[in-house]
Amino acid sequence: MTSLTQRSSGLVQRRTEASRSAADKERPDGLEDDEPRRGDELEDDQSGDSKETRLTLMEEVLLLGLKDREGYTSFWNDCISSGLRGCMLIELALRGRLQLEACGMRRKGLLARKVICKSDAPTGDVLLDEALKHIKDTQPPETVQSWIELLSGETWNPMKLYYQLRNVRERLAKNLVEKGVLTTEKQNFLLFDMTTHPLTNNNIKQRLIKKVQEAVLEKWVNDPHRMDKRMLALIFLAHSSDVLENAFAPLLDDQYDLAMKRVRQLLELEPEGESMKSNSNELLWAVIAAFIK
Repeated sequence: MTSLTQRSSGLVQRRTEASRSAADKERPDGLEDDEPRRGDELEDDQSGDSKETRLTLMEEVLLLGLKDREGYTSFWNDCISSGLRGCMLIELALRGRLQLEACGMRRKGLLARKVICKSDAPTGDVLLDEALKHIKDTQPPETVQSWIELLSGETWNPMKLYYQLRNVRERLAKNLVEKGVLTTEKQNFLLFDMTTHPLTNNNIKQRLIKKVQEAVLEKWVNDPHRMDKRMLALIFLAHSSDVLENAFAPLLDDQYDLAMKRVRQLLELEPEGESMKSNSNELLWAVIAAFIK
């Protein structure tokens, strides 16, 4: 699969100093007022119930990739499609709906083990429930890599094209519109009109960016198993979707270098070994393995 195999350890180029300065000027003055609530949001994410605007992993990755004013992702980003499918698998695993089959006596590798349905209870998210139904109803079960390909529609088997989840970015954007993060507009591109979703609530995106920055700077713990699983997954999948750079672009040069150094440390981890450690989520590490192999 092209979007999984053509990964590099580097990221897209940073914005220029001028564009960074412009972005800083656009940042709302009241941003610091939201600081005390970040810890509450993290606890709410882990419990599954949030009084604040709670975003799924898919929505967070898409929000990082969206251009604020234009309201669409880069036309050159061919990685985000598979990245969003990886987000779905991890989101379902973190919510207790999916797990990997037992490794067996021969100790199968993460990418050789099948994904099985642990619970088919509805999640309340249409996309997640659609993916969950496909996985539950499929016999024999498929591997993580196969599910990323099937849900993305990247298969040569015409009999399996019905697994493809269609219009995922548009459906996620509409979710963010309903949550008050984005709005909907029509833009004319000479030969066609396109529905776009410009940012309307900058505070939510800035809190997300700040949270990602802090995970590899002020709150860096130098141990993936002491990191919040949702944040760990977000860093890996944002990188795999080529949108992580958007969270680091506003940083000063020395902060940017340090953040990138720590991201590279995470990328150099061995998923097989990490998945064997206590309190690890095997399916999370299997998805990571599919993208960094």
